Amino acid sequence: MFERFTQGARAVVTGAQDQARTLGHPVIDTEHLLLALLTVDSGAAAVLRDAGIDRQAVRAAVVRQVGDLGDEAAAAADRDAEDAAALRAIGIDLAAVRAAIEENFGAGALHLPRPARKRRGILGRFHATTGRIPFSGRNKKVLELSLREALRLKHRFIAPEHILLGMLREGQGLAMRILTDRGVDFTRMRDELARSLETRPVG
Repeated sequence: MFERFTQGARAVVTGAQDQARTLGHPVIDTEHLLLALLTVDSGAAAVLRDAGIDRQAVRAAVVRQVGDLGDEAAAAADRDAEDAAALRAIGIDLAAVRAAIEENFGAGALHLPRPARKRRGILGRFHATTGRIPFSGRNKKVLELSLREALRLKHRFIAPEHILLGMLREGQGLAMRILTDRGVDFTRMRDELARSLETRPVG
């Protein structure tokens, strides 16, 4: 399936992973896909902008609903630095303690192992066992529906417009809630996406 994706569609898929990682979210969901669609220059981004959807407003809505765990991770790192400073003040060198533990028990002994994820299904190739964030079941469904939308329109490729059409067809998730809250006319958006696919160069 992934070989059918245009360069723009691939950029949307990888961009969704980047959006989830930046926000510190453990799963790539429809809201991350929507943010990526607004980031990658394409007909889908133009249709979203014409409907009054902008990236900053969507990101703010995502942070309100799910939170920005990336900020929490930064705050945790600050707290770790403060703890290390407090321990140093009473004569305990945290770096030396860590080094001694790793010397006795091996490098990375203080890090919990990350469980390996099996690759399964048609979209299993989108994440491996090496730290990539997995797609939610709903997001996988959206990407599968993007293929169905391409087939429905008799296209041999999947562009960002097809991904957005797949999202509209799936009809659930935070991305759809955000679009609904912004008053998007979904019938009109579908028509504009189809027109964009007819008139814009593939990419």
